[in-house]
Amino acid sequence: MRLLDQTLAAIRPLDPAAVAQAAERQRRLTKPPGSLGPLEDLGARLAGLAGTCPPPLPEPAAVAVFAGDHGVHAQGVTPWPQEVTTQMVQNFLAGGAVVNAFAAQVGASVVVVDVGVAATLDEAPGLLPRKVRAGTRDMTAGPALTRDEAVAAVEVGIEVAASLTDSGARALLTGDMGIANTTASAALIAAFTGADAAVVTGRGAGVDDATLRHKVSVVDRALARHAPEPSDPIGVLAAFGGLEHAALAGFVFAAAAARVPVILDGVIAGAAALAAKALAPDCLAACVAGHRSAEPGHAVALRTLRLEPLVDLGLRLGEGSGALLALPLVQSAARVLRDVATFDAAGVSEKSP
Repeated sequence: MRLLDQTLAAIRPLDPAAVAQAAERQRRLTKPPGSLGPLEDLGARLAGLAGTCPPPLPEPAAVAVFAGDHGVHAQGVTPWPQEVTTQMVQNFLAGGAVVNAFAAQVGASVVVVDVGVAATLDEAPGLLPRKVRAGTRDMTAGPALTRDEAVAAVEVGIEVAASLTDSGARALLTGDMGIANTTASAALIAAFTGADAAVVTGRGAGVDDATLRHKVSVVDRALARHAPEPSDPIGVLAAFGGLEHAALAGFVFAAAAARVPVILDGVIAGAAALAAKALAPDCLAACVAGHRSAEPGHAVALRTLRLEPLVDLGLRLGEGSGALLALPLVQSAARVLRDVATFDAAGVSEKSP
């Protein structure tokens, strides 16, 4: 049995008994019922994921930045040169990017995974060389990946997540890097949700109005060429890429199989989660929406996934930045169930009926 099938077979829904126990405990804690808003529901979900209440604290945490290039870059969808992917990978490894700063702030580790960078990268501490191919093909000219390449990238994500959890990580965070990957994300989101390209395509790293209109037309052309079938998520990933999207889907699968929460970053992670949901709906039990990206497609993806973001700051950086900002909230949701006293234990009077 291939690794993907083994992992999918291990994914289960939330434990309803642990969810109910967490909800009941929330009602008995020394605070007004519902006063912590969505953190109370999140705490119950964490309990259901772990199968116990209180749930284990989601720490230590690790963010995996999956890096890959895109053949659709040749269509002029971004003013940024493709070599920026490689340059930013070097910046991550040197500790000079926003993801490094935010990870240091919250005590998370960072690993960078070369799943499809077009250039050859030298060995370096913190870099995992897992290249499936040197960038995807142009999705407007043909499939971005073969089905075998898409599965191989998914399995890269599974292997990376499994390695991190085997090393003790109890919260996984998604990160990404790839010039033109918001174009692939828009195509994926349109394919899985049925939304129009103009609705889900955004400015990415910053494009002017003319380039945005061109970007929408490129996504439209790719959708028309491939006529994707959402019930075939591997086929959709193969049609549009990217390698980082496929790897992120695998990352989600492995987190769900290990019963460890995975905090999703922005639009790239949202697109990947749609693919993951299409293949294994119960994997969403492990998913937490870290934030809502300014990219319009991300809101569409989150609605389809039925995930409420914890942070909404208009971010559009990627790298794992929004997921890292949400990490303390996820940890706090678990800590409430573990550390806050009940009315009985604290000798505090409850509200009169």
